[in-house]
Amino acid sequence: MAFTSSDSLFLGIDVGTGSARAGIFDEHGKLLKSASSPLQIWKEGNCIEQSSTDIWLAVCAATRAACQLANVSGEDIASVGFAATCSLVAVGEDDSPVTVSWSGDARRNVIVWMDHRAVKQAERINSYNSPVLQYAGGALSPEMQPPKLLWVKENLNESWAVAFRWMDLSDWLTYRATGDDTRSLCTTVCKWTYLGHAHMQQMNTKNTKAMDACGWDDVFWQEVGLGDLVEGHYAKIGKSVAFPGHPLGAGLTGTAAQELGLCEGTPVGAALIDAHAGGIGVIESVPSSNIKSQEEEKMEALCHRMVLVCGTSTCHMAVAQNKVFIPGVWGPFWSAMVPELWLTEGGQSATGALLDHLVENHVVAPLLANRAASQNISLYELLNRTLESMAHEIQAPFVASLSKDVHVLPDFHGNRSPVADPSAKGMISGLTLDSSEKQLAVLYLSTVQSIAYGTRHIVEHCNAHGLKIDTLLACGGLSKNNLYIQEHADIIGFPVILPRERESVLLGAAIVGAVSAKKYSTLQDAMKALNAPGQVFYPSQDPKVKKYHDAKYRIFRALYEQQVSFRSLISDALG
Repeated sequence: MAFTSSDSLFLGIDVGTGSARAGIFDEHGKLLKSASSPLQIWKEGNCIEQSSTDIWLAVCAATRAACQLANVSGEDIASVGFAATCSLVAVGEDDSPVTVSWSGDARRNVIVWMDHRAVKQAERINSYNSPVLQYAGGALSPEMQPPKLLWVKENLNESWAVAFRWMDLSDWLTYRATGDDTRSLCTTVCKWTYLGHAHMQQMNTKNTKAMDACGWDDVFWQEVGLGDLVEGHYAKIGKSVAFPGHPLGAGLTGTAAQELGLCEGTPVGAALIDAHAGGIGVIESVPSSNIKSQEEEKMEALCHRMVLVCGTSTCHMAVAQNKVFIPGVWGPFWSAMVPELWLTEGGQSATGALLDHLVENHVVAPLLANRAASQNISLYELLNRTLESMAHEIQAPFVASLSKDVHVLPDFHGNRSPVADPSAKGMISGLTLDSSEKQLAVLYLSTVQSIAYGTRHIVEHCNAHGLKIDTLLACGGLSKNNLYIQEHADIIGFPVILPRERESVLLGAAIVGAVSAKKYSTLQDAMKALNAPGQVFYPSQDPKVKKYHDAKYRIFRALYEQQVSFRSLISDALG
């Protein structure tokens, strides 16, 4: 794509679970080129770890590759923005990695977001019923940082003693890039119990957007056994907090710029969690035909939308002008995504990961993978075509009805929301001795539907507690699967809008960079300028489809209720 030297190019960097990616966007929000670099990961039971050194090397490789593919130099890049998983990074006083692993391997200094080692610590923290918990859906998840910190303190004494900074991964990336230890409201509010609305009160008083952190609750940290983090005005977990997009330090340091292949001083914005970057990158991507009135063009229009960030897991992002407390759903988080709006965050801990697990471990998966490769399509596209062929062959009333005998509860990695049960397990009803590719296709379809039923449960639960969601927007890897998106539209009954640029997390990261470079006065202005709508999936108008999914949804809800009952029976039997 051609560009002139007068164009502004924004670099977005996203560190996911399996890779680091970099994308270069023009001033219209169009992706020029992107590149990725794989990440190493260690998995041992509930312990899942990575290396910040490996992550930074991957970020540099992806950035250099993206610039080369786009045929741009470091001088062409106007700004840098970061997004990352909400993983926990430990570094020493000299910024060297501090192990968080039983192995003692110093490289393994990152507890990955999906790590569930701290279930017991989360239960203990929640038992104190601290007032801060009401801003986390009523209870902390083991995926959040306080339980993980407590686990390290109780199990790795030496690491706890020498760790000088504990950081969310996206904050560590901006620190590594700029040398500025200012944390983002996005990370601190969503994963650390920082009270953003207290920050708002100080902001109004001092008329500044980055300041000494004032939203930490001393009593909470002391009560749960982490009072030593209060020392030094929370120096180890964040003395200064800023809005996403706030310019950090003097931009890229000379060392970071050289490693990335960019220019020293390039502006860098306070970062976002990857799912929240996806929200920023898509939430304004609504066709004008979907805006019901001029009044809806105002800020409240955002409050009728929910963004599904569909990847390894799925996050459900919705904003409101007033705080809404929803049991079992994270938040309300003030300014954690869109500044000065309250964020509600639902989620499913395993979606893309669940589909991969069930499909790739099936006996016919290698055969189908080879067939898909020979046709130059994905394994999932091959399964989608198989389902279409099956429906035509047996003259099924519609493709979705092929799952009539198979029912799935997708909580294979616990339930993040709305029942907020990390001990929940997956369930499959309707298996036979059949191990054919058609059986796999039906199991795949049933699992896709179960994920959509989970989203329906979240949407209904949120609306029952005060939100007014009527439109869904989707981004992430799973959003590229048309069957996946159409099933969501049919099951939830709302249109699902895809953005023009499908790499919405990268775009969201680029947006915070653009704001830091003063290319836009506010994050909202940047969103409106750089977001754009793409394809819209509408719910089926066939009443039989709705009736079918309503029935399967009742079965979906009953599966969890049965699991709770089974758990109680076994507990009683074991005394």
